Amino acid sequence: MPTPLSPHRVVVIGSGFGGLFATKHLRRAPVEITLISKTPYHLFQPLLYQVTTGILSEGEIAAPIRDVLRDQSNARVIQGEVSDINLDARTVTSTLGDVVTQTPYDSLILAAGAGQSYFGNDQFAEYAPGMKSIDDALALRAQIFGAFEMAEVETDPDQRSAWLTFVVVGGGPTGVEMAGQLAELSRRSMKNNFRSIDPAQARVILVEAAPALLQVYGSTLSQRAKRALERHGVEVHLGARVTDIDTDGVEVTLSDNDTIRVAAKTKVWAAGVSASPLGNTLARQSGAELTHNGQLEVEPNLTLPGYPEVFVVGDMAATDTAGVAQVAIQGGEFAARLIARRLDGKPTDDEFRYHDKGIIATISRFNAIARVGPLKLSGFMAWALWLGVHLFYLVGFKNRVSVLMHWTITFLGRARSERTAPAPKPIRNDAPTGGRP
Repeated sequence: MPTPLSPHRVVVIGSGFGGLFATKHLRRAPVEITLISKTPYHLFQPLLYQVTTGILSEGEIAAPIRDVLRDQSNARVIQGEVSDINLDARTVTSTLGDVVTQTPYDSLILAAGAGQSYFGNDQFAEYAPGMKSIDDALALRAQIFGAFEMAEVETDPDQRSAWLTFVVVGGGPTGVEMAGQLAELSRRSMKNNFRSIDPAQARVILVEAAPALLQVYGSTLSQRAKRALERHGVEVHLGARVTDIDTDGVEVTLSDNDTIRVAAKTKVWAAGVSASPLGNTLARQSGAELTHNGQLEVEPNLTLPGYPEVFVVGDMAATDTAGVAQVAIQGGEFAARLIARRLDGKPTDDEFRYHDKGIIATISRFNAIARVGPLKLSGFMAWALWLGVHLFYLVGFKNRVSVLMHWTITFLGRARSERTAPAPKPIRNDAPTGGRP
C-alpha cells in the first residue's frame, strides 16, 4: 500500500479509446498512472478497413502512445501483454519478451477491448480473417490485392472467378463499410489497371444472419444502406448463415434454408466480437457473471461487483451500448472522474449514463448513413458528417492532415496510395501459382 505521502496508483490496461481517454482525463489528478498496452500505439479502429483497402497507411491511424502522452508527467507507459490480475493483492502482471513485470495498483481501469468472435467456429479464422489489429489489416490487404494479381495470370475461368470473388461475413458497420470499399476498389480505383481481367467484374458478396443490415440504425437507414450497396454491385444476402468455410469457398444457408456454395478465395469476417479473456480472470476471482461473448456484468458505476476500486469500460463491460467507440470514451472518462472525486472526498454514488452522440457508417464515396438523436441522414450530408467526426477523434495533428490528404486523393480522384503488399502465396500446397497449362 502507498504511504500517506505517495500518490494514488492507477493502472490502466489497454491503449484503445477507453484506456487513452481515461488516462488523459486524469492528467491533473494527484495520481500516478501506469498504462499497460499490448501494442506501442493507440489504434483508431474505425478506420482499419481503410488500411485494408489501400486508402490509408497503418501509421496514419496508429499514433505512438508514448508520443501522445509525452507531456503528461503523471503517466507512465509499459508495453506488455497482461497475463494475470490479482484482485486481492491488487497487482497486474504483464509480459514483454522474457521480462515479467508486476505492477501494484490502488485503482484499476480495465479497457482491454475485444477480439474477433466466430461463434464457436474458430476453425473459420484460418480462411476468413477478421479486422481487429494492424497485422490483420495488412495481411488482408495483401490477400485482396494479391487476388487481383492472381486473377490476371490465371487462365482457368473457374479459378479466375474464384480469385475475383470476395465474401464479407457480417452486416454491421465494419462489414458494410468493407463491402462498400471492395466494390469501389474493383469498379473505380483499379479501372484500366489490368489487361487480362476487368476488375469491375469482381463479385462482392455480403452475408448477414439478421433480417436487416445495420439494425441499430433503424429500418429506414438500414434499407437505404442495402439499396446503396446493391447500386454499387454488392450482392447482399440477409437472413443467411455461413455454415462452412475452407480454402476455396464458403457454404451459406439462405433465408429459405437452401444451401449454396460460393467459390471465393478471399473471405473477410466481420460478424462478431468477443471480449478480452481477462474477463474470465476477473470473473473467477470476483464471482461476477459473464455474458455469452465474455463481457463482465458490472455495477451501475462500471465497477466490478465486490471490488469498487476496479472499473471495467468499453467492450469488456456488459452494457446495452457496448461496441461503440463513444461508449469506451465516455466510460473511460467516467471511471477517471469517479477516481478523482474519491480522492477529493466528494460523493461518488454516480451511475454511468451513456450520452448517445449518434452513429455513422460510410457506404461508399460521398455516401453514408447517420443517426443523430431523432435526425436520420443519408447521402452526401451524412458522408460529410462522417468525415468531420472521424477527423475530430483521430489522435494527432499530423495524422489528421495526412489522412485528409489521402482522402482527397482517393475520393476526388481514383488513386489509392497504399497498395504495396507482399506477393501472394499459394493457397494450397498443390495449387499452381500461375496460369494452368
